[in-house]
Amino acid sequence: MKPRAKGLIAGTATYAAALALLAGGVWWYGFGAALGQLESRGRSDLALAADQLTSELQRYRELAVLMADHPVVAGLLAGEIGSEEAVGLLLAVADKTGALDIAVVHPSGRDLARAQEVAPGNHAGQTDFERAMDGALGVEHLFSETFRRRAFTFAAPVFAPDGPVVGAVIVMADVEEVEAALRGDRPAVFFTDDRGVVFVSNRSELVFSTRTGASGGQLAPFVSYRETQTQGLTLWQVDGGRYLPAEALHLEQALPVIGLNGEVLLDVSPARQLAFLQAAATVALCLAFGAILFHVTERRRSLAEANLELEARVTRRTQELERANRDLRHEVAERTDAEARLKKAQADLVQAGKLSALGQMSAGISHELNQPLMAIRSFAENAEAFLERGKPEVAAQNLYRISELARRMGRIIKNLRAFAKQESEPLTDVDLVAVVDAAIEMGASKISHAGVGLDWAAPSGEVMVRGGEVRLQQVILNLISNAVDAMEGAVDRRIEITLARESGRVLLSVRDTGPGIAEPEKIFDPFYTTKQIGAAEGMGLGLSISYGLVQSFGGQIRGRNHPDRGAIFTVELAAVNGVKAA
Repeated sequence: MKPRAKGLIAGTATYAAALALLAGGVWWYGFGAALGQLESRGRSDLALAADQLTSELQRYRELAVLMADHPVVAGLLAGEIGSEEAVGLLLAVADKTGALDIAVVHPSGRDLARAQEVAPGNHAGQTDFERAMDGALGVEHLFSETFRRRAFTFAAPVFAPDGPVVGAVIVMADVEEVEAALRGDRPAVFFTDDRGVVFVSNRSELVFSTRTGASGGQLAPFVSYRETQTQGLTLWQVDGGRYLPAEALHLEQALPVIGLNGEVLLDVSPARQLAFLQAAATVALCLAFGAILFHVTERRRSLAEANLELEARVTRRTQELERANRDLRHEVAERTDAEARLKKAQADLVQAGKLSALGQMSAGISHELNQPLMAIRSFAENAEAFLERGKPEVAAQNLYRISELARRMGRIIKNLRAFAKQESEPLTDVDLVAVVDAAIEMGASKISHAGVGLDWAAPSGEVMVRGGEVRLQQVILNLISNAVDAMEGAVDRRIEITLARESGRVLLSVRDTGPGIAEPEKIFDPFYTTKQIGAAEGMGLGLSISYGLVQSFGGQIRGRNHPDRGAIFTVELAAVNGVKAA
């Protein structure tokens, strides 16, 4: 075999081995990135399902509290009203609210009146009733033997005028009615109690199954599965029939308010298919590039041999150089066009970053709007009751609270609309205090959900700087969001925001109490991230975008480790002359 043929075979084998390693790396990275996106979407779906469940149960919780203050209930416990009148009231309320049953219970635990015509029961020793007798709101989930269905019970204490608890009102909610909100085209979601029993699910085959191995009666074994860890995430190999994915990403979320743990199973097969397509595309591109490179190499070799044989080939070489010169001019023109496209892509990336932040906050935004709505409903019902009792001054206070809640919802929606729009306005004078307040309001749900304390003493006056209002909000919201993520798992989680003025410049500092920055000199590099591969917002572009935005305002942004622990980022902006920080 000729030496050249041997070298060609060896080179081809080496290239094939390198290509296999590259394809494997691309698949691994693509699978991790796809799992990260799947995890982000799954946590949003699980949070939404959890909010729907707790929201559905919230009205029964409020019903128990409201009924505990009803004069008929107080009169029945005091022996001033007969049970027939109380039963009529309980039945009417149950029919209007959809409650499975409502009971007024004596301190001894026996029923004094119930909405449904069932045998009186004794609640002594039950968790929800005993908690109500201690003066707190009790909650329990159980299988009602009386109604032969799953139920949530909320027990509210009834206080005497002089203070002590004289009884309780127990409201029973039908889980199947509550569960209806979870049904639909969504991944498999189920909620388990501390014994590992599935009590609520959008897959009926999972209800009353347990992973503890216990069975018998109503309990059945959980579906067969095998758990593995991949890139920091938990994957299940499931043998659960056609309605459960064969391979799923398993996520959990604790719901201490109702004493359950939310879990979701997300099909991983699309992520594997996407990673395979990425690897296949990489192999195809590399094969095409290798074929072109081989062709070019062979052509150059032929030209070199021909040049040694014939001096006349000089003319042809000159023509090739001219063609190369034309290609170079064409490449310069393409680079100029690419630079223009890059500037547009950077602007689109800034907008995409804002929309991505809004997408992650969607569950939190829903919670922030749902809370005032529920409070408005409660205050409105209370105001109506107080007007009927001839107490207009108390009703006026409730109406004032409704007005304040409506204004709060208006501020949230106004901030979100302003944040989401594509800002193309030139630099103007911006009140930095108002910008920080708006960013904090948009990120409040994430801060609260993570259990992070916020120290922000807003100045009493305006602090005017040069910049763009929406773009400044994006920078500050990104710094706050990064601070919350950095403190995950920390014992003391606190964010401190301060404003200072120095030599005609305004300094805004955002400090966290997390582990700090491992490589401060790289923190603003594109695609550099300290988060795990595939984690939500782990592409390493947020700080790079913020760096570009601050520089476009004529300012600077710096990041370093604080001497006392954690990281601190400082944004330096030009102050507007004549305006003093309070």
